[in-house]
Amino acid sequence: MGEQITGGREGSLEAPTRHALDWKSADFWDEESLFKELERVFDICHGCRRCVSLCNSFPVLFDHVDGSPTGELDGVPKQAYWEVVDHCYLCDMCYLSKCPYVPPHPWNLDFPHLMLRAKAVHFKKGGTRFRDKLLTSTDLVGSLAGIPVVSEVVNAANRSVLGRKLLDKALGVHPDAPLPEYHSKSFHKREAKRVKPALEAVPTAETTGKVVVFATCYGNRNLPQMDEDLVAVLNHNGIPVTTLAREKCCGMPKLELGDLEAVAGLKDHNIPQLAKLVDEGWDIVVPVPSCALMFKQELPLIFPEDAQVRKVQARTFDPFEYLMLRHRAGKLRTDFRNPLGKVSYHVPCHLRVQRIGLKTRDVLKLVPGTTIDVIERCSGHNGTYAVKREYHETSARIGRPVVQRVESAKPDHYSSDCPMAGDQIAHGLADKGRGPEHPLALMRHAYGI
Repeated sequence: MGEQITGGREGSLEAPTRHALDWKSADFWDEESLFKELERVFDICHGCRRCVSLCNSFPVLFDHVDGSPTGELDGVPKQAYWEVVDHCYLCDMCYLSKCPYVPPHPWNLDFPHLMLRAKAVHFKKGGTRFRDKLLTSTDLVGSLAGIPVVSEVVNAANRSVLGRKLLDKALGVHPDAPLPEYHSKSFHKREAKRVKPALEAVPTAETTGKVVVFATCYGNRNLPQMDEDLVAVLNHNGIPVTTLAREKCCGMPKLELGDLEAVAGLKDHNIPQLAKLVDEGWDIVVPVPSCALMFKQELPLIFPEDAQVRKVQARTFDPFEYLMLRHRAGKLRTDFRNPLGKVSYHVPCHLRVQRIGLKTRDVLKLVPGTTIDVIERCSGHNGTYAVKREYHETSARIGRPVVQRVESAKPDHYSSDCPMAGDQIAHGLADKGRGPEHPLALMRHAYGI
């Protein structure tokens, strides 16, 4: 079974054990074996139904069962199984917060990794749409859309009614879905021109005091300000910063597609560079929760025997996880100049499943004159799910309780560690006058830097 990853689980007497993904075996790719396991797991889920309030995979499954001639899973056609798979976006919340049957329970139920297996089989059989392959090719799309002049045309088209209609017709991207802007001046280009302050690393028991920022595709091309805010906050705290010379996508979009070979290729590009920096004494900070989760959990589960993957896993941190570790060692500056007032703070699913607690909340609470309203629900964006024509309305419904919480709170700021979740919330608000502010932007504002 390979290596194991353990973590806490609500309502369980034992911590769940996560088995490595056995994707190199012939049985993993055997469709008959896959459907046998889908039937076994779906029957358990139907009998339990504890996860009905999570993603739409479970309501779709239960509706098929309830509408079948027998009222049981045996009355559901096998083709309907794919609908359940398509609605899973691998948030992992069912595994880590709801399911009582995960290992070490003898039923050994891992719903997200079963959905991943099904996506991988579907992809390998050539069943994946061109749109889905394109949307998950973040390096390619970002490079093309980030060309000067081209970025202006792309952004203008994404804001126009006609452009969105054409995009819907050509690719099936919903005309009302929020789409990010593209910047020709990427974070890496800006960082290369920035004058770096001469800082000496001050280590603590748990941090080396110097950080390599993994910019992420989104941070590099779509929201470079987020990465710049991270660098500013780290430098303000005396922490030297470097970046990867040749960074590529972490692999999470391709993982959600089931393209495991592409994930392996991206791993082979990024991990040796990161492992070398770890050997040189650098910690890794990743500002997008999904990308951090890729290094902390998914790559170690897919490549359990890779020592470099494990090395990177051990030194990868969420930004506010890192800042709180520095604070506990007395190394975080608390000379805040500006209060934040009331902040509605959304906790992304891929941050919750990292099992590090609410570190963003804890750090922001250090700012005098600040109160945090924590929202622990799915925003419904979930990578490419929210932009697809067939899933956009479902994604908006999933995220509506989050939007309602923000609207009822009437905060001075609303924020999410996931910039795409922030845009999803903004899209659902009746008041379009204010946009989301990333927690790193709030931290920088609080410092007055």
